[in-house]
Amino acid sequence: MLPSEDGGRASGSRRARQSSVAACGNCAARSYIAKLTALAFLSPHGLMTPLDDARQIHTALQDIRRDLHAHPELAFSETRTADAVSARLDAWGIETCRGLGRTGVVGALRAGGSERAIGLRADMDALPITETNRFTHRSLHEGRMHACGHDGHTAMLLGAARLLARERDFDGTVYLVFQPGEEGAGGARAMIEDGLFKRFPMDAIYGMHNWPGLPAGHFAVHAGPVMAGTDRFDIHIEGVGGHAAMPHLSADPVLAGAALVQAAQSIVSRSLDPLDAAVVSLTCFHAGDTFNVLPERAELSGTLRGFSAAVREKAFERLRSLCAGIGETFGVQITFDLLPGGYPPTINTAAEAAHCAEAASAIAGRENVHTSERPSMGAEDFAFYLSHKPGAYIWIGNGLTAIAEHALAGCERRGSVALHNAAYDFNDCILPIGAAYWVELVRRLLPRRGEAQYP
Repeated sequence: MLPSEDGGRASGSRRARQSSVAACGNCAARSYIAKLTALAFLSPHGLMTPLDDARQIHTALQDIRRDLHAHPELAFSETRTADAVSARLDAWGIETCRGLGRTGVVGALRAGGSERAIGLRADMDALPITETNRFTHRSLHEGRMHACGHDGHTAMLLGAARLLARERDFDGTVYLVFQPGEEGAGGARAMIEDGLFKRFPMDAIYGMHNWPGLPAGHFAVHAGPVMAGTDRFDIHIEGVGGHAAMPHLSADPVLAGAALVQAAQSIVSRSLDPLDAAVVSLTCFHAGDTFNVLPERAELSGTLRGFSAAVREKAFERLRSLCAGIGETFGVQITFDLLPGGYPPTINTAAEAAHCAEAASAIAGRENVHTSERPSMGAEDFAFYLSHKPGAYIWIGNGLTAIAEHALAGCERRGSVALHNAAYDFNDCILPIGAAYWVELVRRLLPRRGEAQYP
């Protein structure tokens, strides 16, 4: 059982909230927390809001998050993480299923008699990065770290699971989807292929990701595209090697590859509609072993991103044409290979995004829920779920670079760095905010009989 999670529900909750405000020396934070406090009187579930409840288990959630951070596991190797998740779900009386998508965990939490059901998803895997942080909860494993915040995502959903299991103040079924292998391994697709939606039929599915650069305590919700689709490709150039002093006797794959890298940058600027967002990046170029030999071959790799299948296909068509033309021009053979395992774009359904925006507004205040943020060219395998079910994937602010910004979440810490950075760390201040959002979303989507979805 989580430490202190069953602490008193604070009958003097208003006095406790006032103490929390007084403890924060930042004026903006006092104003922000006061607004959150006022929202308590809007809930039909009593004076305690989901955020009040989540704050009571903040320390426990932080302990979970930091334990996961210290023990990162790569895609489809999340056995220790799955053990930790399953043990807590079992302890809270939540029916648990393991093994979907190899190392995935699904918890089924039921209340009332409604047949309605929704899914809440958190990813669990880490990245093959060597951490440079020196705090006590840094990764204990060289070459592996939680550089994308999946430790925090898992902890927030566990927090929501604990609160929902304790209160059961909803009517229907909540499926808690703890997913492996998001980082390029397609864990969502693996869970679907293992029967996620057949074994756990749900009306819609929801996801959430922390977002550095968005203030802590804020949310961003998109009514359509939120993350781009991505594909990977390899390019093999076969030339004729020779002496660097006699290039006329060779067919130089380095020169052909350099020309191809430059030409590829014209795809977005000259072959696609300027209103269609896309990125073509060649990120690897390997050729040769010494200074005085023209190599026989060169190997290039890259990625293409976009928000529609038509745009991505047109870009690939143009890239294949460039390969053929440059190969003929430089007298080399160029082979283009589109690799399997790409992700489709993540496109929220409008109705479900609106539900998310309302739930986030109830937790953070409407002025702190952003609905016009630009989508990201990053990719997310949550898109596979949205290819089968309605749903929405939102961002929760991980904080800006100034300590004062983090005070908005009710505590202070150093600034946030970018995702996939060796110095990244999830902002523990937002753990109760994320957990409270999940609880609020469940209460709104699965209201008890005779209880309307409240404002």
